Formats: sequence, C-alpha cells, structure tokens
Amino acid sequence: MKTKPTEKQLKFLDWEVGMFFHFGIRTFNTGHRDWDGIEMSAETFMPTMLDCRQWIRTAKDFGAKYAIMTTKHHDGFALWPTAYSEYSVKASPWKGGHGDVVREFTDACRAEGVATGLYYSPAQWGSTAVKFDKESEYDDYFINQIGELLTNYGKIDYLWFDGCGSAGHKYDQKRIITAIRTMQPDILVFGMWDPDTLWCGNEDGYARQPNFYTRTIDVMGQEVTRFAPDECDCRLRGHWFYDKDEHSIKSVEELIGMYEMSVGRGANLLLNVGPDDTGLISARDRDRLTELRAEIDRRYASPLSSFGDIKKTGDNTYSIEYTDVERMLIRDTDFIPPVRSIIIKEDVTGGQSIMRYKLYAHIPSRNPISDNKYCVWQGETIGHKAICRFPAVRTLRFTLEILDSDGEHVITDMKAYS
Repeated sequence: MKTKPTEKQLKFLDWEVGMFFHFGIRTFNTGHRDWDGIEMSAETFMPTMLDCRQWIRTAKDFGAKYAIMTTKHHDGFALWPTAYSEYSVKASPWKGGHGDVVREFTDACRAEGVATGLYYSPAQWGSTAVKFDKESEYDDYFINQIGELLTNYGKIDYLWFDGCGSAGHKYDQKRIITAIRTMQPDILVFGMWDPDTLWCGNEDGYARQPNFYTRTIDVMGQEVTRFAPDECDCRLRGHWFYDKDEHSIKSVEELIGMYEMSVGRGANLLLNVGPDDTGLISARDRDRLTELRAEIDRRYASPLSSFGDIKKTGDNTYSIEYTDVERMLIRDTDFIPPVRSIIIKEDVTGGQSIMRYKLYAHIPSRNPISDNKYCVWQGETIGHKAICRFPAVRTLRFTLEILDSDGEHVITDMKAYS
C-alpha cells in the first residue's frame, strides 16, 4: 500500500543534500568518545574565531540545501544560554559567558538562504546532567529546552532527534510531540516518536535497495503506516566531532560512491563536517568538499542535449532517443557520445509506485528502432531520483521498462550523462 507525502516531505526530497555540523564541548576535548564518563569542563569551550557564516557558505558552495547543528549532544553541554542547565555556553569564558552559537548558526542559515536544522540529544551523562530518575521532571526539562530552541530563534525547518542513550527513560511521547508541533507546526522531525524522515540504518552514507518510502513504524506506541523517506547521515572524517584526524578524511572516490548510493537511491545525503577548535571549517575539509562538488558536477551537472525528452512508448515503457537527425542520416555513429549514466525521476506526489525496472540500450547504435536491446541496469525502487551508472555505451535509444509497480506510475524525467 503506497502512502502520500506531505508538502514538507516533498521539499525535503528536493533538498537532496544537507550538511551536518557536530560542534560543542567535545570539539575542545579531543580524544573523548560518547559515554566515556570523562568530565569536560565548560571552561574549555573557547572558539577564538567562530564564524557560522563560514560554515554555511562552505555548505552552500558544496550544494547543501539545508544545514543541521548539534545544539546539545549526549554530554549535555548546550550551545545556547539555556535557563534550565548551568552546563552551557554561559558557563564558558567565550564572550564572557554571553555568547549564543545557536543564534549565530540560525542567523547564518537565513543570511545564506539555507534551510535551518537543529540537532538535539535528549539523553546526557556526567555530574552536571539532569537525571532520569523522575520521569515527569525530566520531561519538563526536555520540553523547556526544546521550547527555547523552537520559540527564540524564528522558524526552524528541521528538528533532528538522536535517540542514542534514551533507553533508560520512559518519555511522555505524546506530550513532547504535541508541544513541538504546536510551537513549530511546519517543522520536519527526524527520528523519535513522530518522524517525517527516517534513519537509513547505517552511518556510512548508503541507502537500502529497495528504498520504498511507505513504512510501518512505531508512532507514540502505535503501529502506523506512512510516507517516510530515508536520510543517510555520514562523516567526512573518521569522527563526528573535530579530532585532529586529517588522515581519516575520505577520498573523493569513496564520497562520490556515498552520493550515488544515497541521493542516487532516492534518499537524502547528510554529510557531517566538524568545525575545529577555533570555530572554523578547516582548509583540508573545505578543499575535499570542493573536490567532491566538482566530481558530482562533472558526472551529473550537464545532461547530454543530444538526447531528447522522455516519451511514454507503452503502458510500462519510456524512452529517450538521440535527436541529431543529420548525423543519424549519414550513420555517423562515432560521434554519438558514450553514455555512462541515466538519471530517472518518478513523480511521488501521489505516492511511490515503481518496485522493479530494467534499463535497456538498443544495439547496434545506428538503428534507432532496433529491438536488439541489451540490459545495462536493473533496479527496484526509483522514487525521487535513481542514478543508474554502467560501462559506457553508444546508442541512439534507451528504454526504461517497468516490471512491477504499486498502481499507476509516472516518470517525470530521464536524462543521459557522459
């Protein structure tokens, strides 16, 4: 059974690429790991050159349409001057205890036209942490902090919950979600209890296949079937926070594979970069992101204009054809560009339909109506976007054959790339 997306879910899929920023007390205490129990003093938080505009310009140059920052990680340190905990930027020497990273981040997102996302971990550890012992008291603390984030910083597009470490507490889920949806009715929620988007199941940048958007999930204690697209969160380096580990920066080859196996499988890619202890994105990280953007553009920014628009050629088939009539007449096939990729897009406004398909090249290339076709790609779901990459072939026509679908299907676009 297919389900329909909301307008904000369709917008989320159109974003395709986002940038995650893990920044906080851990940035200034390298070597620490989640739940290691080692205290980190608020006095160590001292970014000398913090520039959230630099972060967001870096994200924008990379092609990210949205950005998410860790406002409070599992360590409990808040990047805004919260009234509900002493463990925050107000206890640090940065700006004399009057700084607010969340303010600088949200202002930067809006100034650069990037959608604004905030990460929040409800769990926390250490001697300064609010304890889980009294459930209603902890829920009050939780709602109060989320309330500061959702009422003091304007419109927030995306709230990203990390459920790690929350198993020891029974939350009043309905109360919390009702509060969030009341404060920000148009917000997208990732993760816990009432999700608009879901985790892909790994932190390596790879979406599952098939990637069907209709999911049966637990929503506040009840099984609900709804439209819920995947997001693939992953790291540029070996760690989420800056850790002086430049040797672990991923290669362009690995990163382009993550892009093709996330965005290219109908999911979103959320790539993490940890700003360093000065409060800036390092030159090495920026350079790698520039190289990755260049490779994405080299492969996918310019479809071959010599192939025409998609045509529906049967109940379950669609085709694109080479349109240079002059070269076709003289059978000058050496000038047909070799094709290495086809990008297909499905209309999912009424729900996702396609479950299985094959893509064919018609060989020999000089015969545009040849039935002598060869399968160059076979896949399952298409969704928002499917990147089909294969060894280079020369042909005058590609045909997409839908083998299985959940009701009617509509292909909105099919482009060839060299």
